[in-house]
Amino acid sequence: MIKDCLHSILSLSLRPAEREIILVDDGSQKCVIDELDDAKEDIIYIRQRNQGLSAARNMGLKMATGKYVQFVDSDDRLITPVYEHCLDLIRFKQPEMVVFDYTNKEKQQVLFKDHDERTGIDYMTNCNIHGTVCDYIFSRDIIGGVRFVEGIIHEDENFTPRLLLKAKRVVVTDAKAYLYNTRTDSITNKRTPEAIAKRLDNKLYVIEGLRKLALQSPTDERVALSRRVAQLTMDYIYQIIIETKSRTELDTRLEALKQKQLFPLPERDYTNKYKWFRRMTNSEIGLTVLLHTLPLMSRER
Repeated sequence: MIKDCLHSILSLSLRPAEREIILVDDGSQKCVIDELDDAKEDIIYIRQRNQGLSAARNMGLKMATGKYVQFVDSDDRLITPVYEHCLDLIRFKQPEMVVFDYTNKEKQQVLFKDHDERTGIDYMTNCNIHGTVCDYIFSRDIIGGVRFVEGIIHEDENFTPRLLLKAKRVVVTDAKAYLYNTRTDSITNKRTPEAIAKRLDNKLYVIEGLRKLALQSPTDERVALSRRVAQLTMDYIYQIIIETKSRTELDTRLEALKQKQLFPLPERDYTNKYKWFRRMTNSEIGLTVLLHTLPLMSRER
């Protein structure tokens, strides 16, 4: 998988002087560098003791010297011809961020729809943003002190909104340039009670952190972050239902949300899905229906 991932990057129309590939080995049982003979001269290989995804990404940010940053998980890859379109947006428009889409299918797009340039605040105020950081190319200049919180799951959800607040020039495209590989043994798919509790607790931690940031922010940033907090809270409630299928667990966590003034969901005209879900969760009958009708968990992006 690592070889396929690296091949998708090395196949791009970037000269060696235009790219910097940093491979962070976060404490794997076997050092892989000796198996990457074809790519040794093209990568910076860093091996560290196992500290988790956030620590690996933070190490990558620490080492990066390029003008732009792209994260690629080692079991995923870029869809090279489609990603070239994203590179062209960088070359010709020079935005601070490019937002693109992902897919889990090999089929490649031919035509792309790009939207007018906007600020990150405007994008977050009016759209449901992508959670995963792998769907963004971003200028290293806007990062500042933003880093991934180590030791948690859903670290992307904490990182990307904070980055968007800093971006003044964002280009959004529907190009499906990232191939996401679903693995049943990934940490986001483990079904043990401990794994489920950690996912839910970490999601709530992120929501609380973004809400605190919103309350401390200027009006335009607060409005943008409030939408993201509401969306993540909706996702959190959905996740409680599909992961636990327990009315007791749902009631306990909803009561905790009430105490934190995160529930009921605010009455906002975000999307039809949001308005429908808000109405359903505001009634006992609606909650009962959701518990019996929502599907089994699949990884959300």
